[in-house]
Amino acid sequence: MRPYILAEANWKHIHDHPIDLVILPWGATEAHNYHMPYATDVIEADAIAAESARLAWEQGAKVMVLPTVPFGVNTGQADILLDINLYPSTQKAILNDIIEVLNRQGIRKLLILNSHGGNDFRTMLRELGVAYPNMFLSTCSWFNTLDKTKYFDEYQGDHADEMETSLLLHLRPDLVLPLEEAGDGAAKTWKVQGLREGWAWAERKWSKVTEDTGIGNPKAATAEKGKRYFDDVTQKLSGLLVELANLDVDDLYE
Repeated sequence: MRPYILAEANWKHIHDHPIDLVILPWGATEAHNYHMPYATDVIEADAIAAESARLAWEQGAKVMVLPTVPFGVNTGQADILLDINLYPSTQKAILNDIIEVLNRQGIRKLLILNSHGGNDFRTMLRELGVAYPNMFLSTCSWFNTLDKTKYFDEYQGDHADEMETSLLLHLRPDLVLPLEEAGDGAAKTWKVQGLREGWAWAERKWSKVTEDTGIGNPKAATAEKGKRYFDDVTQKLSGLLVELANLDVDDLYE
């Protein structure tokens, strides 16, 4: 039993040990180029949350990782076979129910560990924060924690790219097809300058942007790159978990 993983913990342990911070990993179920599994975001969320929590636990942080939510917002991929979509309103309803439990039981801190680019929990947490003023609600996306240029040769992509492929080659190589079977992840860009430069936003229609569902060339991926990136991501995230677990929610600012 890993005592910081709720799915493995038991009532005897939970009953006897206080919890300062709950971590909710949130992924997606969607196509990842030709060579990677639909559960890529879930596998990454599971592994990164567990290792970050282990490192934090060993530093004395009283953390608990909930089971990963396996479905995310996939409204831009409505025509991609079996990409499973949750609307943001559904995500908010799920969050409300989870936060209600934590609030009722006196666990005042929640971190959503996001593993999918289509998820954005910030506006939900603004609204839920008013409904639960005693709660400290936070979110982070693990894929934004580090500078990818320091780890990967092809770093322009954001889906089934060299980074994600390297992670899966490290975490679950049995689920990754040989890279010669992967598409090149070539993607079209916006004609509108503001959208292309990223300071304006509109949702991408996936099947019009990419032929293989990937965005970013995975061909240079290796398990070694994935391990180095995984180790550094989880080390950095563990620091966040320790800080949040030790945070006095009545004294947040300096």
